[in-house]
Amino acid sequence: MSELKLRSEADPKNIWSITDLFADDEAWESAYGKYSQAVNDIEKYDPITADKLADCLSEMEELSKNIEQIYVYANLKQNEDSTNTKYQGFTDRADSLVSAYSGAVSFIEPGILALDEAVLLKALESDSLKKYAHYIKDILRSRSHILDSKSEKLLAAFYEVCAGPDTIYGMLNDADIAFEDAVDKNGKKHRLTHSTFISLLQSSDRELRKSAFKNLYSSYYKQKNTLAAIYNASVKKDVTLARLRNYPCALDSALSANNIPTSVYRELIATVRKHLPLMHRYVRLRKKLLGVDKLYMYDLYTPIVKNDMTRIEYEDAKAEVLKAAAPMGSEYVEKLTKALNEEKWVDVYENKGKRSGAYSWGAYGCHPFVSLNYNFNVDSMFTLAHEMGHAMHSFYTWSNQPVIYGDYTIFVAEVASTVNEALLMEHLLQTTDDKNRQKYLINYFMEQFRGTLFRQTMFAEFELTTHEMAERGEPLTFDSLCEIYLKLNRDYYGDDIELNDEIAWEWSRIPHFYNQFYVYQYATGYSAAIALSQRILKENGAADYIGFLKSGSSKYSIDLLKGAGVDMSTPAPVENAMKVFEGLLDRMENI
Repeated sequence: MSELKLRSEADPKNIWSITDLFADDEAWESAYGKYSQAVNDIEKYDPITADKLADCLSEMEELSKNIEQIYVYANLKQNEDSTNTKYQGFTDRADSLVSAYSGAVSFIEPGILALDEAVLLKALESDSLKKYAHYIKDILRSRSHILDSKSEKLLAAFYEVCAGPDTIYGMLNDADIAFEDAVDKNGKKHRLTHSTFISLLQSSDRELRKSAFKNLYSSYYKQKNTLAAIYNASVKKDVTLARLRNYPCALDSALSANNIPTSVYRELIATVRKHLPLMHRYVRLRKKLLGVDKLYMYDLYTPIVKNDMTRIEYEDAKAEVLKAAAPMGSEYVEKLTKALNEEKWVDVYENKGKRSGAYSWGAYGCHPFVSLNYNFNVDSMFTLAHEMGHAMHSFYTWSNQPVIYGDYTIFVAEVASTVNEALLMEHLLQTTDDKNRQKYLINYFMEQFRGTLFRQTMFAEFELTTHEMAERGEPLTFDSLCEIYLKLNRDYYGDDIELNDEIAWEWSRIPHFYNQFYVYQYATGYSAAIALSQRILKENGAADYIGFLKSGSSKYSIDLLKGAGVDMSTPAPVENAMKVFEGLLDRMENI
C-alpha cells in the first residue's frame, strides 16, 4: 500500500497551469496590494446618479474581475495542499479583500433602487447602459429584499463571519479528519480516503466494502457533536439572512437569487416521491442479482454485473471523453482537446492534503481549472467528462459575455456537466458489442439515476426539513438530524435494504449542505441534461445547446433552458427522466 505523494513530488505534466492566472506568488502579492488600495475608490460614485451609472458599473466589473482572480488563485493554491499554512494565509487575506469589495460596492444596488424608475428604464436604452439592462431589471425585481445602503454595508461586513461554518467544516473534513485503513477478506489493508471511499465500495469483496463503510463513518461519529453544531450554525445563518432580507423563508431566499419559483423545488420532491416504487424495484433487482440474503447500504455501489473495465488509464479516459464529444461539433472538440493537453486545465491525481472530490473553478479573464483525484476507474472517467462539461460552459460564457454576465447560475450549472456524462454513456454503449460490458454500462447508467436524481432529491428534502425546523425554532441536534436522515433513507430505498446504523450519520459528511439548497439542482440539472443530450444526438440540437453555453447569466435560468429546448417550470423533464430509468430497469430485468 503506497503512501500519498507530497504536492512537491507531483509530476508537472499532471498538474494544472495555475501560472496562467498569476505567474507566481509575487505577482499575486502585487495584485493584492493594488486592489486592496483600489477597492474603496468606487465609493466616489456614492450617491449614484443616472449620468454616472454606466461608469460606476464599468468600474465595478473591473474590480470584480481582478478580485475574483486574486480569490480564486489563493483558494486553488490552498486546495492543492490544505496543510500548507502559507496558502491558508492567502485565503484568509483573499476573504478579507472580498469582504472589503462587498462593502465597497454595497451602495450600488440600493442606489439604483433610489433612482426614479421611469428615468432609469429610459436610460437603459442608451448605448452605455444597454448591456446592463438585464442586471438592472433584476435588481428592480428584488426591490423588497435589498436594504438601504447602510444596512447593506453592515451585512457585507459580516461576510467572513457568515462563511464561518463552511470554512470550519472544510478544515475539519479536508485537513483534520482521518480514516483507519479498510481491510479486505484476506486481511490486507487498503488506504481509505475521501477519494478512495467510493472505489472501495465498488469492490467485489464484501468484507472490504463493509470495512470501508464502517471505518469512514466511525471517524465522523467521533466528531458527532462538533459536526452537528457546525451544521446547526450554518442553517441558522441561512434562516437569519433570509429574515433580514424580508423573505418568508430560507428556501425563498435561496431560489429568489436566480428567479426560480419555489414550486420547482417542491414539485421535484413530489415527483420523485411519486416514482419511489421505481427505486424500490431497483433495490430489489440489485439484491437479487448480487445473490445476497440481506442487502446493506455498503452494497449499493458495487456493480451488479462483472466489471471488465477494471483499470482505465487517464490517457484512455481522455480519449473516450473526446470521442463522446463528437456530436457537439469540431469547434467544441478542438477546444476540449487543447484544454486537456497543452493548455493543462486539469490537476489529475490525489496528493497529501489535496482537497477531496472533484470540481471546476476559475476566474473571468483566464481559462477554467479542473481538480480531479483520478482513481483509474469508470467513475473517474465519468468525473472527467462531468468536470470538463463545467469547464467548457465557463469557457464559452467567458468568451461571449461581459463580466457582469460572466457566470452561470447554480440552477443551470449541472446541466453542461451531465450532458457530457450522458454523451459519454451513449458513446460507450454504442461502441461495444460485448453484452456483459453493455449490461455493466446499463447498471452504471442506473446508478447515475440513483445517485443523482433520487439521492440528491433526498438530500434536498433533508435540507428543506432542517431549515423548516430551524424556522419553527426546533433544535437541530445530532440525534434529531440522524432521525430525519434515517427516515428519508427508509422512504427512498424501501424495505428490501437493511439500514446500517452508520447511514444515519451520512449527512455529516456532505460538504454541499453548507451551500444552502444547492443539491436539488443536481437532480433538476440531470433531468434537463437527459433531454438535451437526446436532442443533441437525435435532433441536431448542438447549436442550440452551445448557444445556451455561451449565454452565461444574460437571461434567467429557466428562460435559458427553454431556449435550449427544456422547460423546467413543469414536472415534464423529471417525469421523462423517470421513463428513461424505467426503460433501463426493463432492459436489465429482461436480460
